[in-house]
This record gives sequence, structure tokens and C-alpha cells, in this order.
Amino acid sequence: MTSTEVTTATDDPGPSGYAAARLRLLQQEARSGPPRRFALARLTDDWLTALFTTAAAGTGVRGAALVAVGGYGRGELSPRSDLDLLLLHDGSAGAAAVAALADRIWYPVWDLGLALDHSVRTPAEARKTAGEDLKVQLGLLDARPVAGDLGLVAALRTTVLADWRNQAHRRLPELAGLGRERAERMGELQFLLEPDLKEARGGLRDATALRAVAASWVADAPREGLAEARRTLLDVRDALHLTTGRATDRLALQEQDQVAGALGLLDADALLRQVYEAARTVSYATDVTWREVERVLRARSARPRLRSLLGGGAKAVPERTPLAEGVVEADGEVVLARTARPEKDPVLPLRAAAAAAESGLPLSRHLVRHLRTAARPLPVPWPAEAREELVTLLGAGEATVTVWEALEAEGIITRLLPDWERVRCRPQRNPVHTWTVDRHLVETAVRAASLTRRVHRPDLLLVAALLHDIGKGWPGDHSAAGEVIARDMATRIGFDAQDTGVVATLVRHHLLLVETATRRDLDDPATVRAVADAVGSTSTLELLHALTEADALATGPAAWSSWRAGLVTDLVKRVAALLAGEEPAEPEPLTPGAEQERLAVEALRTGEPALALRTGPEPALADGDPEPVGVELLIALPDRPGVLPAAAGVLALHRLTVRAADLRAVELPTGLGGPADLLVLSWRVAAEYGSLPQAARLRTDLVRALDGSLDIRARLAEREAAYPRRRGVKAPPPRVTVAPAASRLATVIEVRAQDAPGLLHRIGHALERSAVRVRSAHVSTLGANAVDAFYVTDGDGGPLPGERAAEVAREVEKALG
Repeated sequence: MTSTEVTTATDDPGPSGYAAARLRLLQQEARSGPPRRFALARLTDDWLTALFTTAAAGTGVRGAALVAVGGYGRGELSPRSDLDLLLLHDGSAGAAAVAALADRIWYPVWDLGLALDHSVRTPAEARKTAGEDLKVQLGLLDARPVAGDLGLVAALRTTVLADWRNQAHRRLPELAGLGRERAERMGELQFLLEPDLKEARGGLRDATALRAVAASWVADAPREGLAEARRTLLDVRDALHLTTGRATDRLALQEQDQVAGALGLLDADALLRQVYEAARTVSYATDVTWREVERVLRARSARPRLRSLLGGGAKAVPERTPLAEGVVEADGEVVLARTARPEKDPVLPLRAAAAAAESGLPLSRHLVRHLRTAARPLPVPWPAEAREELVTLLGAGEATVTVWEALEAEGIITRLLPDWERVRCRPQRNPVHTWTVDRHLVETAVRAASLTRRVHRPDLLLVAALLHDIGKGWPGDHSAAGEVIARDMATRIGFDAQDTGVVATLVRHHLLLVETATRRDLDDPATVRAVADAVGSTSTLELLHALTEADALATGPAAWSSWRAGLVTDLVKRVAALLAGEEPAEPEPLTPGAEQERLAVEALRTGEPALALRTGPEPALADGDPEPVGVELLIALPDRPGVLPAAAGVLALHRLTVRAADLRAVELPTGLGGPADLLVLSWRVAAEYGSLPQAARLRTDLVRALDGSLDIRARLAEREAAYPRRRGVKAPPPRVTVAPAASRLATVIEVRAQDAPGLLHRIGHALERSAVRVRSAHVSTLGANAVDAFYVTDGDGGPLPGERAAEVAREVEKALG
């Protein structure tokens, strides 16, 4: 909208005229982005100017001005943005007259329901407040006159800018601290499924901070792509305001599809990827800028001392320490040596990156930009030196992340590895995942770097870690697609055919160990043999074991625990023995441990369930963090119909979430006697909220559930009716399948469903109705998803015929639907 159109639209200077013109502007679908924000700011300026002029005439106040500050001062007025206004006056009018002037401006704004952040100050008061409050000073840096005495505003702007530049040595570290605190509190925008577009790291607040740094004349942010990134975030916020009708900066899951549609994007994933790319640009610019600020401020503080040491006007030359061929350290950054020739040295980008990661230093922005334009492309396949430098970069640990991000910011990674483009900034909808796909791959390599001492071929482990999810950018099973892509990429990197085959196998089966260990019966020979057939050799098994741990640790806190690690280690030992020529023994009844034996004897003696709830400290992972799988609950009781649904239902009634579970028939040692059909249930549970219930209460309710005096289904139905569900978030339907050839001893029914209170009870009840015996159950919960496997047999203890197994699967799926 042009200024003429704005003026015409506001011939009625009153609130109703402004409101109508504002509504018409926001409804113009053809006009969005910066033009609409500019037009909205001009429309608001014209209305406020009329208000100010009328109010000033009515109160007789002279020497005053209405000033837009903050986002309104920058002209970034989104549909539901606050109006940040300062009424500036020279103090010549009385306090009562100034207060009356303010009231005549503020009240019409409030009457329209617009959010208003307002203040009334003299220039001296504004300067004093800015000196005491950094946020006020930042807002005044964007001060823009709306109406009134322009000279008054110009003088204030000059003073505030001068103060900002003179106080940069104190104010900039304070601003940096605010950014770090905000990042810790709000997270990183480029990885969040429901990001705050303003407050999260890499968001609009950081983009504004970069403007403030530039105004200090200490350093300037990298300009390439920054304005576009800021515009993208503002456009998304505009669409979010219009979609929700609220002044919100949080891009909630249930609103993402609508926001994407308003912006003409395909879906919510396309929206998030665009947001992530913008946030990554802002984050990288932020890192580079604050590093430069630290360097400049450090140099300024050292200058007087250096001048006295060097004498007179002599200048200190930064020391240059060689790091690798063509690469040196200078002033805390990695830069090119004067003799470097990137146009003749295609390995130089990887050599510089590896040297930076190994030394724990950042790559100079100028170096990365120069390498992007000047370095000659690597030949395909890569020479051995390039492959070795890539492995060195990946093996550097935590320092790899910063270096990799610098290369990605300038497009060097996708030039080296073109298939990387499909996973770059790709969101992962499973909340178990902390990172986007590309960052998860780098984090997995970081985790794998700490495990390289455990394997004979660390280079293959690190490259497989980098590529294990590379297929997520393609349709279908990402492991199958990833195998093909990884084979091509490994060949490109320069591995021979044998090593390429190993990398491809690792990518194809990177989920095999953890899924088998948590969802299959490890005592069943078919389980061990299937893994051995897929892996093929002990050397590949060794690598796959390390990759499994690195992948899980890099996924998020819910993906790994000492319990899962123990299951995977047990599986690996069994598979290694089979690959070494030892045939797995046929399963025998489980021999209980000491605590299980105690409970089993008690159950045999009383004929009723015996329980133990271990509430001691949880074991820790390798990195020292406690595992998030809850506490252990053991239940021993004679086998009888309805055990699984009854036990699961009681836990659900007591608001205990089942993180993992195992149900087994056990055999007591000779001399203790008792029937062979004794069951021991080993659960990992966590309270949804509050403290854990007492074991005695659980036992009482379990006895009642088994004898029928406690109606589990009715009680759970009451809870289900009251259970809060997130609006707009639709879970995919449950899927129940029969795992083919998973066991010769039983039929394996696998259930994938949204985790919910009573889920395990409903599954157990459906299996009971189907008249099958549950030989063992293996429950695994990752975030909001449950993947459970049940080994079932017919009445004679054998596997179910094909059609019968399919019928049972349909019954379970129907019960969950």
C-alpha cells in the first residue's frame, strides 16, 4: 500500500476509521511481507499523528514528540504487534498538561484493544533510564519520530547513539549475556518442533541484537543472507498472528499447517525447514559477530599496555602459528597461510576444517568465504588425504560441531557431499529426537568419536555415523534408501569396495540391535540367528554395536539407558558367539535372580502376587546423566488367565507409565519346589506426576483385579474420558502386525501405537480374548510412541498358524482403534 492509499484510507481520523483501514489492509492477501508491515506502520503513524496533533492543541503542550521505539520504530509492525511508544517532552509544560496529553493518546489505543508499551520522559530522563536499563537503551536505538518536535527526537537519538558507542566495552558483554541466558531458557530455534520465533536462539531477538552491535561500531554481522533470514521470520510471525488472531511468537504444532498454507508452502515440514534455515543463518551470524566483538574488545583493553611495551606508535603483529599445510592460527582463529593456494589445493577446505577441530579453534569467516569461491572441487573419488582429513574432522569430538556449522553456512558441505542437501535443516517430528536430521548426524559422529577406541576401524565407524540417517530425505524406509545413498557417498569419499560394503551394511542395519534387543526374545535362537545373518561378521558387529550406542546417545535422553545398553550388549555377545561358531542353545525356563527368587518363593507360599518396588537411585549413562526409564517393579505370581491385562491396568490406575517391561515364565532351583508355570514380570515404571505409590497398595489392587472385584476397564474408561489431549494433534492409527519368521517357538505380534494410559491393559485384554498364551512380552516406549512385541502360543504351547496369527493381530488392532 502506498502512502497515498494509506492517507485516503484514514480520512476518518478517529479510532473507528483507523480500525476499518487496518482490517482492510490485513485482509489483502495479495499484499504481505515487508510491504504490508511498512503499510501498517504508515497507517498507524498517520492515525497517531492525528491523535497527537489534536491532543497537543487541546492541552496546549509544546516541545513534545511522539516516538516509535523497538519493533514499531523499525517499521516491523506485525498484525498483533505491540505499539512501543515514547511521549518525549522538553519539560516546559506542566506535569498535569503532559499527563493529559498522554491520556488523550493512550486511551484511544487501549479502546481499540491494541497492546501498548508506553512511557513519558524528558530527554534527560530517557537517557538516564537507558543508562540503567539495557532493554530501554536497545529500544531507543531504533527510535523514530512519529509526530511533534523532530529536533527533540533527533537530539535524543544522537545522545543515545553516542552513549551506546562510548559504553560498548560494558554494554556489549551485558547484551551477550542476555542472549546466552535466553538461549538456555528458550532453546535453539533451528531445532525446536514448537519454536518461539522471537526469543529462541537464532530468532528475531538475536537478529535485533546484531543491529545493536553494528550500531556500536565495534563489529558488523555477516550480511549475506541475514536480511532475508530476518524477513522470513517476520513473514512467518505475520502469518501466525493472522492464523491465530493472537499476539503470539510460538509456532505451535496444531497451527503449523495453517501457517504454511497462508505462506503458500506445501506443508508444516516445509514451513519448519524454512524457519530452521533462517534461524541457522541468524545463529551463525551471531556466533561470528560475538567472536569478533570479543576480539576487538580484548584488543582495545590490551592496547595501552602493548603501546607502553612496544614504545611509541609501534604496532603489534598477531602471531601466526602453523597448524597444517596452508593453515595457521592467528588471533584465536584459523586462517590461511600466506603461501596457501586454494585454487591449486582441493583438499585445503577439509585440511583447514580438520586442523580447526583438532585445535578447538573457530574457522575465520573470511577463510570459509574465500574457500567457498576459490577452492577447486575435489576429484571423485576423493584422494586418500581428503578422506583422512574428513575422518580427522569427524573424530575431533565436540569441536566438530562448530567447524561443521561454519562450513555448512557457506555451502561447502553440500558441495563436498551433494546428498547432504536433502537432510539439511530437515525436521524430525518424533519428539524423542532433539535435533534436525543433519545436526543429529553430526552429533552421532561426535558421540562415535568417544567410542573409536573400542573398534578396529574407527574411520568406518565415524563415516557410518555421519551417514546412518542420510536416507531420511527420501521416501520409504530411510534405512533401505540410506544404504543405497551411503554406498554412493562412501565410493565418492574414496573407500574401496569392501569398506564401502561395510558402511552400507551399517547404515542399512543401524536400528537392528536396539530394536531386536528391546522387542525380541533374546533366548530364542531365531532372534540371534537373524541378527547374525544380517551383520555377517564379527568386525561389522563390533562397528554396529558402537554405532548403535552413538546414534541413541545423539538422539535424546529418552532413547538410551543402562537398561537398553545392557540388552544390546547381551544381544551382541550372543551374536558374536554364533558368528564364532557356537550354536545358540534352545531356551530353557528362566532362572530367577536373588530378588526374583525371593518373590517367587513368597508367591508360591501364599498363592498370591508378591511385589517389590526398587526406588533407589537410577543408574547413570556413560556420560553421567541418569537414565530416564524410571524405577524397577518386580511382580511374581502363579500363572493364570488375565495376569498381563490386570497388572498393566493396575499400573495405569496408579498413574504409572510403563517405560519397559518383560514377562517371563521362570523355574525355581531344585529344592524350592513349586509349579513350572510361575510368572515374573519385570517392569520399568515412572510416575506421571507426584510420588510413586506404595508396593502394598499395588499388590492389593492387583489381587482385586485378578479376582474380579476391581473393574479395571470401567475405571480406565473414566480416566480415558477425562484424559487431556492436545488440540489439533492427530496421532497416526495403531498398527498391529505379525513378525514373519521371528521365532520357531512362538508367534510374534508387534504393536505400534500412540502411548496412552491403559494401552498395555487393552492389548493384554485383547490377547486374552483371543485365547492365546503370552509366553513373553517386550515393551518399549520412546516419547509418545509405544512399540511392543508379544510372543504368543496356542493352548499346546506352539506357534499360531498363519491365518490364526493374522486374526489375533486384527483383534488387537480393533481393540486399540
